[in-house]
Amino acid sequence: MRKHILPIAVLGVAALGLTACGGGGNTGSDDAGGEGKTLDVWIMQGTNPDAEPFFDEVAEAFEEETGATLNVEFVQWADAHDRFVTSIAGGTTPDVAETGTTWTAEFADAGALAPIGDMVAEAGIDDDLVAGLVESGTYADELYGMPWYAGVRSLVYRTDVFEELGLDAPSDWEELRAAGLAIKEGFPDMTAVAVPGDAEQTVYPWVWGAGGTVATQDGDEWVSGLDSAESIAGLEFWTGLATEHGLSSAGATTWKETDVLDQFAAGTVGMAVMGSWTPTAIVDKNPEMDGKFAAIPIPAEDGGIAPSVLGGSHLSMFETADDKDLAFAFIKMMTTGEFAEKWGQQSGYFPGQTSLLEETIATADPMQQPFATQMVEGGGSLPVTPTFGAVQAKKTTGAMVQAILSGQKDVATAAKDAAAEMTAVLNGQ
Repeated sequence: MRKHILPIAVLGVAALGLTACGGGGNTGSDDAGGEGKTLDVWIMQGTNPDAEPFFDEVAEAFEEETGATLNVEFVQWADAHDRFVTSIAGGTTPDVAETGTTWTAEFADAGALAPIGDMVAEAGIDDDLVAGLVESGTYADELYGMPWYAGVRSLVYRTDVFEELGLDAPSDWEELRAAGLAIKEGFPDMTAVAVPGDAEQTVYPWVWGAGGTVATQDGDEWVSGLDSAESIAGLEFWTGLATEHGLSSAGATTWKETDVLDQFAAGTVGMAVMGSWTPTAIVDKNPEMDGKFAAIPIPAEDGGIAPSVLGGSHLSMFETADDKDLAFAFIKMMTTGEFAEKWGQQSGYFPGQTSLLEETIATADPMQQPFATQMVEGGGSLPVTPTFGAVQAKKTTGAMVQAILSGQKDVATAAKDAAAEMTAVLNGQ
């Protein structure tokens, strides 16, 4: 088998189309003419714990299909953005890479990505892609990011604790607050609701759930809505669980999502916003947690489902690719059919192909069903603009929440400052 995997430590909603197309392992590129060629690919590290054996299989199938060698580098998410920027500036980008959904527009705007919309249409799969991922992969009316996989965050809670206290899963914010207060009283050593300070994606559902916005486009300008009355109400509820009601812990002010996962797995958290990929990780970290937790879609203020960020990844082709047909053969192999389905099963994410997603939802176990419902009925998109990656790099939202949780600013002041900074960065100022 001709395949090289080079681990490197320096790197790092949803509306559904209803037309299903078969994917399968065949890329339809038998004449790709890859004999003697090598395709260089960057894949983010850590999403799939079985990534190396997975890509052993992919490389074997890819060589059989095209005759080409697959050269995969696994990179760390934390430093990947800087590596991309450096490689784009130096003209040393790979042929294909996994790009986070908020990066694709940025790299397309820089002229680094090749449009793939015509290739997708020619392959007959353009009507079989999850619309939310297509939206985030589209810039200036061209598709630059092929939907690969997606995840979404919902509310995960301790069923054993709820049963002991006679609680039902909350269906609105008042019920969520009441459940947190009951946990605080019944289990005083437990963090009733984890309100992490360094976990941007856990904040937006409360902004959206109150009717607020992150940012909207007005002509050529972007304007953040974090300081609107509705957004402030959502932020006051979420952070108030910690600051007013003492339902979170002081240490959570600096928690990342990985810290929330660790604490929930340790059995010290009653409720938390967590990703669809985390239930397996919880049990892997602590087998005693098996059967002791469940998930529900994040409730909106007065009931219903609050939108939650539909996050995930695209596969993007770079303009530096010598053989774009070969590059697309790999993209199609990875994002449709057998390998897309297997990646989702191994990683705990949902596939980006509609027909596969529908199959996944139909056969999902009870733990995954709430996440699937959240994705289909309450998936939210962050602003699709080349500059939103800069907002995330600046940690505007996280800094706002940490300022509130630490008592440095009240909610209105923190939101006003964050909105001003976000607006400036979005407009390249």
